[in-house]
This record gives sequence, structure tokens and C-alpha cells, in this order.
Amino acid sequence: MTTVAFIGLGIMGGPMAGHLVNAGFDVVGYNRSQAKVDALVAAGGKGATSIADAVREADVVAIMVPDSPDVRQVLAGSDGTDGVFQNAKPGTLIIDFSSIRPDVTTELAAQAKEQGFRLLDAPVSGGEAGAKNAALSIMVGGEKDDFDAAADVFNAVGKTVVHVGPNGAGQTVKAANQLIVAGNIQLLAEAVAFVEAYGVDTEAALKVLGGGLAGSKVLDQKGANMLGRTFNPGFRIELHHKDLGIVTSAAREAGVVIPLGAVVAQLMASAVANGDGGLDHSALLRGVLRLSGQNPDSPSDSAS
Repeated sequence: MTTVAFIGLGIMGGPMAGHLVNAGFDVVGYNRSQAKVDALVAAGGKGATSIADAVREADVVAIMVPDSPDVRQVLAGSDGTDGVFQNAKPGTLIIDFSSIRPDVTTELAAQAKEQGFRLLDAPVSGGEAGAKNAALSIMVGGEKDDFDAAADVFNAVGKTVVHVGPNGAGQTVKAANQLIVAGNIQLLAEAVAFVEAYGVDTEAALKVLGGGLAGSKVLDQKGANMLGRTFNPGFRIELHHKDLGIVTSAAREAGVVIPLGAVVAQLMASAVANGDGGLDHSALLRGVLRLSGQNPDSPSDSAS
């Protein structure tokens, strides 16, 4: 039985670790909040009191934390002694499911190799629903042999798993994913505000739009949030804001112009500045309503 240390048991990591337990892996989890660790233990996993304790006997280390500095700290440690690099067994396979900067991934992969580890960047798409249903799309960067070795782990948590190139490629493709998703959500929000302004049955409108070329997974998964003004986070605006910062920076370095992406990045920043960072990214609708002179806290007609 392969032992997997899972670092980061939040909205995404918690369900993913649970699926690994169900797939027969011996899962040892660590999270800064004990309640998340307790939930994994209740699901059949084991808990650790530190990263060092979690990874010491692991064959695979899985990471799902918010941002580049968090991944760096998990791997290298906060004081040079308590990270994965200092405590895992030589040859351990490290799978970073987090969404971080491609250049940071490349740098950390080189450090891992120097210290006798193997690292895959494997950011995911699909949000909370994808994590809960083991239906994530996983874009993987790294050595092909390491990708093949991780197949059972990936198949336990994802539905579409593709090796997209060397280290950093997974994060690059994820950045493109976040660009597309953000644009789709913003346009859906504008469409909802538009049809509501004309008194149209918005639920019926989204149903027919979803059956045509305007249909998308974004519409299917986020339309109901907008109709009901329910923005409990499946993926927080503050995280998407971080991802769009990665996109715009990387695009500038590559000499690629992303005008629509840049506008959506600013709208996402505005949402954070207005206190919506902790809401689901479907709450971009609130920004459209603000710009239209409406109170974003007023319920929609379809929800009343």
C-alpha cells in the first residue's frame, strides 16, 4: 500500500485526500487547522502534527496550498528544517496540485532534483464540485516517467489527466485555463445583469442559452449562483485574482498581448478591493451590478 502525505486539506485538498483513502492509499494529512485533519481521520486517513511528521514515511507527497510562497515554504521549510526537502525519503515523488507561478515551479523542480526528489506540477481545474466528484481536469508538467508513476494517484482524484510537457508546463496551461474561466464568468455575469434589467425570466434565459453555442460548463455550474445571489466559495475570488496576476505577468514576459484578460484581471481586483475576495468567483456579478448603479446586496427577482 502506497503511503501518500497530503499537505493542505481545504476546499479542494480535503475531498482529494478522501478519494485517495477510498482508492486504498495510506493517507497521512496535515493542515494548519486541526478540524480539517480531524475530517480526514474520520474518513479513514491519518493525521500529522507537522509537515515533517506527515512526509517522513511517505512514498508520495501531495500538496494543495494557495500560492507560490506557500508551496515554497512547504517544500523548503520555514526555518530550513521543517519542510519536505529536509524530511522526506530520497526518491519521494512530489505532486504539487497547487496553482502557482510557472517560474517558481521550474525553480523548485530543479531544487528537488538536486536533493534527490522528483517533482510534478499538477494544477487542477473543476473547482469544489470537481474535487468532490473526483472529476478534476489535471494538467501535468514534469518527467514522463514520473507522470506514469503517479497514474494511480491522478486517477483517484481526476477524470481528465494530461501530461502537457516539462516542469512549469502544467502551471502555464493552468494559467491559460484561469484566463478562459475568468472571461467566461465575467461575460455570464454581464448577460445575467442584462436580461434581468429587461424583466426576462432569467432562469429560462439561462436554460435556452445553455443549449446553444453560448452554453458552457461555467454557465452550467455558476448560473444558479448568480440567479440566487448565493456565492459560497467553490473557488474564491481572491485566488482567481492571484491566478490572473500570474497570467498577466507571464504574458508580458512572453510578449503576448491579452487585452480582454487584462480587463477581467482589473475587474477581479476591484472585487477584492470591494470586500468580495472571500466569495465564489461567480460573485463577479456583484461588480457588474455596482458598475450599473445597482445594490449588489439586493436579491434578484428570480430569487425572491
